[in-house]
Amino acid sequence: MTSTDERPSLHDTLKHIKEILSRLEADADASNLQKTAFNNLYAELKQYKEDFIFQAEKPLLLDLLLFHDSLCWFRHTIAEHGEGPIPAELVTEAVEYLTEEFLEILARRDITPMAPRTEFDRTVHKAVKTLDHENPDMDMKVHSVLKKGFMRAGKLLRPEEVVIYKPLSG
Repeated sequence: MTSTDERPSLHDTLKHIKEILSRLEADADASNLQKTAFNNLYAELKQYKEDFIFQAEKPLLLDLLLFHDSLCWFRHTIAEHGEGPIPAELVTEAVEYLTEEFLEILARRDITPMAPRTEFDRTVHKAVKTLDHENPDMDMKVHSVLKKGFMRAGKLLRPEEVVIYKPLSG
């Protein structure tokens, strides 16, 4: 037997190359099919996410649109009054109405104003100013509230910003 007898024929080699090419093309097609499937899946998940976020935000957005309508009503009421000074009573009444409506929107989200407290409490208050005093009974008492604090589901959402009394240093 000669060394040329041990070598595959040109025909066998070409046949083998064609089989390899066929396998590579099949693998490439499968890979493209897999990429297409993943791209479709990602697009579908993105759509679900956007729809979920929209549905979750929708009640709040509708409440805010109602509040916008109330603000437009307030602007219209002032414009109807015409030129000249607007009675303080009208402005006060309208602002109270808008404040109540806004607090109702917050209440629908389980957000409530903190109950008033006379004693300073670090867990719910943030002292932003102090007032000197001589009466020791007034130490760490709340003088006034600058920004109302809010709770959500019994947990502090925003601390109340307060002015407190402190003893005169002497």
